Amino acid sequence: MNRRAFLAGVAGSASAALAGCTGILNTGSDAPDGDIGMGSVSFNPKEFEVEVGETVVWVNTDMRNHSVTAYEAGIPEGAEYFASGGFESEQAARDAWRNGNGTINPNTTYEHTFEVPGEYAYFCIPHESGGMSGTIVVTE
Repeated sequence: MNRRAFLAGVAGSASAALAGCTGILNTGSDAPDGDIGMGSVSFNPKEFEVEVGETVVWVNTDMRNHSVTAYEAGIPEGAEYFASGGFESEQAARDAWRNGNGTINPNTTYEHTFEVPGEYAYFCIPHESGGMSGTIVVTE
C-alpha cells in the first residue's frame, strides 16, 4: 500500500470522528490527494518525513484559506526556498498575503519537491499566531 492511500484511509477515519469540531470541509472521495492536511490552525501531521527528491503535497481540507510558507532561517543551507504562491523569500510571501496572494483555497493543494536533506520549518501566514506550523524532515 502506498503512503498516500494509507494516509487517505487514516485521515478519512479521523476526519469522520472529528468533522463536527475541526471545521473540516471535505475529506471524501472527491477531496484532493495529499500528504499533509490543513485544519483550522494545524498541519496534520505536524511533522512529516520524506527522502531526498520526494514531493510533499499539502491539501486544504479546511473551510478557511491557508498558506504554506517556509521560515527562511528554518531551512537547510543551499535548499530552495518554498512558499505557496511561488515567492522567493519569507518577506515577499508575507507581503503578498496582505494583498491576497499565496492562498491555498479550500479543496486545493500545494506541492514542493525537497532536494536537500535536513529539517524544514514552515507555517501558515494567517494562522501563525495560533501555532499553525510544521516540519518536513528530509533524509538521504
